[in-house]
Amino acid sequence: MDSLRDLLNWRSLRWKIAALVALACCAIALTVGVLVHRSTLARSLNDGSAKAVTQLSRDLRDHERDATPPDSLQMSPEVMPDELLRRLRDPQGLRDGYATWYEGEGPGDHPSMWAAQMYRGSPVAVEVDMTPDLLTRRALDRHMWTYSLIALAVVVPLSALAAELPNRRLRGVARTARRISAGDLTARTAAVDGSDEIAEISATVDSMADSLLGRLVAEQRFTADVAHELRTPLMGLVTASALLPEGEATELVRDRVAVLRTLVENLLEISRLDAGAERADLGPVPLAEAVRESLARTELKTHFTTVDAASAETDPRRLDRIVTNLVVNAHRHGRTPVEVTVAGTCVTVRDHGPGFPPELLADGPQRFRTGASERGRGHGLGLTIALGQAQVIGASLSFTNAPDGGAVATLRLPALRRPTDAALGFQGAKPRP
Repeated sequence: MDSLRDLLNWRSLRWKIAALVALACCAIALTVGVLVHRSTLARSLNDGSAKAVTQLSRDLRDHERDATPPDSLQMSPEVMPDELLRRLRDPQGLRDGYATWYEGEGPGDHPSMWAAQMYRGSPVAVEVDMTPDLLTRRALDRHMWTYSLIALAVVVPLSALAAELPNRRLRGVARTARRISAGDLTARTAAVDGSDEIAEISATVDSMADSLLGRLVAEQRFTADVAHELRTPLMGLVTASALLPEGEATELVRDRVAVLRTLVENLLEISRLDAGAERADLGPVPLAEAVRESLARTELKTHFTTVDAASAETDPRRLDRIVTNLVVNAHRHGRTPVEVTVAGTCVTVRDHGPGFPPELLADGPQRFRTGASERGRGHGLGLTIALGQAQVIGASLSFTNAPDGGAVATLRLPALRRPTDAALGFQGAKPRP
């Protein structure tokens, strides 16, 4: 289907090259046709003029010899064309004492070539039929156009076929570029070879993918290293803060240590997601009960509704992580009321704040970037983790803004693939330790 769509796409490079070749062929055929037509017409007129002058000279000799004018000799000015008589009276229109005039195609397509001269003070002329020359020129024109169309019918498909090879190579480069833009930095255009511009583009795309992959790996390694290096002193801070005497300063220290611990745990989780080390433990999960328990653990005031809620094939621990992050993000960066709806196997989290920023809607959540100041402060890790965990459990997570205001996050989970008791294997979503 895709190949047929590419074939019928008139905007493709294949048909543009074919159209360019067809235009060039038409221009050449038209130029050659006009030049040949004019050259043939000029030679025909020159030959006709010479033939008419020869006929006039012969008729005058016969007239002087026989004293009787031949039938082809015209001696009455009334039957001669006006232009011929004008040229005969104009010295510049004479050539060796003769005036000629081509009376073009008229009724019946019987053109004539006239030749005239002054004889004993009166004009005499002969008329030579040019119909055979006209038919010859028209036949030549028909042959030229016929063979030009045949050549065009052969050259255009051949040019389209010839353009298919570079077109296929360019499509391969485009497919690889789309895979890279979709996040597959291992995609390469190694199959495209040669030393032309397409090969140069392919090498540039591969080089770009190598550079992006190297930077991504370095970033992931840096994130993991930083998180691991911070974890040891962080545990010391947690222990030390627990030993401090109770007081306002102690509570402030403990609060900041808790925030730092959450940040480090989030960084470690992101590094595992980036490395592809996370594996889902899928099973049947009654979605409404699981989401209700996750909301209860957040201890945040959230309006919860269900519409034909169903069971989903998912990992309850990771589902809890996703729902918790979405709800906490809605309360932290949006405005109440925060609404959570379970419909079928779809979970929707909506707030009534300023909505997601355009950058997040276009590029998705980015770590350490909250997008807009009006959505509050943060590290930008909650949505990033939610998106990564959704990919692990085979779900899709999308972000939009409601028409009447507010951010909307929609989690679509895979439906249950086999019938089972909803309670079997489910004992409540366990929070992440």
